[in-house]
Amino acid sequence: MSVTVNQLVAAATPASDLLKPKAGAKLVAVQVTLVNTSQAVYGDAPSNGAWLIDTQGQQYRSSVHGVREGQSFGGSATINAGDSRKGMIVFEVPEGAVPAKFQFALDSGYAEQKGEWALS
Repeated sequence: MSVTVNQLVAAATPASDLLKPKAGAKLVAVQVTLVNTSQAVYGDAPSNGAWLIDTQGQQYRSSVHGVREGQSFGGSATINAGDSRKGMIVFEVPEGAVPAKFQFALDSGYAEQKGEWALS
């Protein structure tokens, strides 16, 4: 799997007025493109292996929020060999948190792949 970080939205807008971040929190979104470079079909939820790390070293798991700045993966993705998918992975973080790194781990069923990207 090839992973490209396309965009960081440091103050994302909730897609729904019904599902907003908690008081004192904000949404951060990272748009990624996944390209299946293997011969096997990928089927998983990309957000399961995603982490956001702030400048203080605190890490955050992805959340179920959607954002107006882009389409999420919608829970899970099935990607055939040679195909790609693009989507937002959203995190709920404290208002003062400054995103520094994005980590992504992928277990393809054959080998574990991990990557880390600096965010600016």
